[in-house]
Amino acid sequence: MRYAILADIHANLEALQVVLEDLKQQKCTHHACLGDVVGYGANPKQCLDIIRGMNIPVVKGNHDEYVGVDENPDGFNDAAAEAVTWTRQQLTPDDRKWLRELKYFRLVANFSIVHATLDAPQRWGYVFEKLEAAASFTYQNTPVCFFGHTHVPVAFVRDTTVRGGTYSKFRVEPGKKYFVNVGSIGQPRDGNPKAGYVIFDLEEQTIEIRRLDYDIATAQKKILAAGLPERLAKRLALGR
Repeated sequence: MRYAILADIHANLEALQVVLEDLKQQKCTHHACLGDVVGYGANPKQCLDIIRGMNIPVVKGNHDEYVGVDENPDGFNDAAAEAVTWTRQQLTPDDRKWLRELKYFRLVANFSIVHATLDAPQRWGYVFEKLEAAASFTYQNTPVCFFGHTHVPVAFVRDTTVRGGTYSKFRVEPGKKYFVNVGSIGQPRDGNPKAGYVIFDLEEQTIEIRRLDYDIATAQKKILAAGLPERLAKRLALGR
């Protein structure tokens, strides 16, 4: 059983399509999504239709939450807030209802998924450092939990202490807990603009990140054509 773990698609259809093709070639049999299907990008309806059509476990991201309701997005910068307002207008009432009803946390097979943190998933805290990861480990009841939100792939490991760092592929060892950020499909922020997702092989007990080229120029042109802030287009090529 090979799970493709998808996160932070952010309405980037070009990146999502490349990832979906790759996970088929990698013979992934199951899928899960860590939220923020929408926001920032120019194809929220198309990306949402794809994820909904896959009928897979999905948790709610902060952009999903604010697009689903009519409240002002607290803590968002002007560009992100403008994208939220625009995205609401692209979706049907049923789409927004689906986003509102997503859970913050889910168990999937023998692992768990969350968008932000386990200690307070609805507060949208960021996990960049070991101390921040330690707070989530306190609430982690599965050997592996996948998270997103930061758009920066990093794996934290707890045995006697908490350690963390970048990764390409590693094995899950008995007796340890893993809190793993899978990066972002639609808007990476680790300086690498390639779309990212993770494959969790339950039989081999391995976690591998995949990075893929996609048509960034087309995604940028769509953002600009939609009248969304130029910043949202430019940052795609920078991976920031």
